[in-house]
Amino acid sequence: MNIRRKKSFRAVKYTLFVCCYIFWVFSAVLIAVGIYAKVAKESDAVDTLMADPALLLIIVGSLMFTITFFGCFGALRNISLLLNMFVGILLVILLLQVTAAVLSLLFSEKIQERTEQLMMKAIVRYRDDQDLENVIDFVQKKFQCCGVDSFLDWSKNMYFNSSDQNPSLEAYGVPFSCCIRLKNETVFNSMCGYETQKMKKIAASQLIYTTGCLDKIVWWGKQNLLLVGGMTLVLLFLEICMMSLASVQLRQIRTVQQQKGKSKRTQNLCCNRKP
Repeated sequence: MNIRRKKSFRAVKYTLFVCCYIFWVFSAVLIAVGIYAKVAKESDAVDTLMADPALLLIIVGSLMFTITFFGCFGALRNISLLLNMFVGILLVILLLQVTAAVLSLLFSEKIQERTEQLMMKAIVRYRDDQDLENVIDFVQKKFQCCGVDSFLDWSKNMYFNSSDQNPSLEAYGVPFSCCIRLKNETVFNSMCGYETQKMKKIAASQLIYTTGCLDKIVWWGKQNLLLVGGMTLVLLFLEICMMSLASVQLRQIRTVQQQKGKSKRTQNLCCNRKP
């Protein structure tokens, strides 16, 4: 192998290693955060994937950790098997992402209905899981919304249920994250959503956000279509780049192996020709 080929081989090898290593460390952080959140929970925590952010972090982090380990170790040690597995898994993920994007365009209404069902389940389980509660509060404060379709959706939660038989002090109310915060407000009133479900929408809108979060999230996605599309394209570009680098390194490894095989055969021929 001449000097130029050696430099090219090392450039591809270490570029792939660095890229995989960055994602490998990031995935390890995701796993650590997920495990910490899982351990810190109470014993009656929710263990379903879609309603448990900690469990979702652990699963996504573990998947990323395994894939990037194949890329890191395969690139560093020139192991064709690991690099082939790395390329194969990334190719499957890429095809799944493209398929999901196409299906989301073709069946957008069904996906929105399914999303609405999942969000309703999250409202029902509010207060059962601290992580889920924090996620819902963050979404409602970030998008200035309340509930899924409207603030009345909180009646489906046992603590905020609009029933005279409900012994909870929060009956007929909504979480504090639905409350409208004033600019000059020094002390936040966390009970501002108290009995707001008894009010008419116009009266309640003076105290809380009455628009559902699903419509707000869809609206945000349409308004930031370029941002969402750009981030998706960047992710796909990174996947394609790492697949390409791994493929180039595999070809270089095969070339080196073939050259070694030829040199061995040449040496054997020379040895056989000697008297």
